[in-house]
Amino acid sequence: MKAQTFLPEDYRPAEDEPFMNERQLEYFRRKLIAWKQELLDQSAETLEGLQDSARNVPDLADRASEETDRSLELRTRDRQRKLVSKIDAALRRIETGEYGYCEMTGEPISLKRLDARPIAIMTLEAQERHERRERVHRDD
Repeated sequence: MKAQTFLPEDYRPAEDEPFMNERQLEYFRRKLIAWKQELLDQSAETLEGLQDSARNVPDLADRASEETDRSLELRTRDRQRKLVSKIDAALRRIETGEYGYCEMTGEPISLKRLDARPIAIMTLEAQERHERRERVHRDD
């Protein structure tokens, strides 16, 4: 078990420190874990809400409205489930030392991008190229 890295409460990764040093890795690790826990808590609340609302509603319009709400909630939770797996993948990349580097180019991903989207796997430029290629092939 490795020693816990000290991280001041107000710490923010800075461009003038070595890229993906212990403090930056710990900052992103904590951010990812907090995000994952928030998603899991919301998921538990959804399950409780769905169990509570699983009642027989006699009015057809009310039943349809409730089904629509339930369907939307389940779609949202499915997206969040996929997000949790991306968070887990990012945490694994932190452990293996691959976190913060673009999967396409190997270049460092900007700290601002990682702070805004800690599960990012590509630099902004590589992501834009990927999306343009995807759009072109999708239009075929």
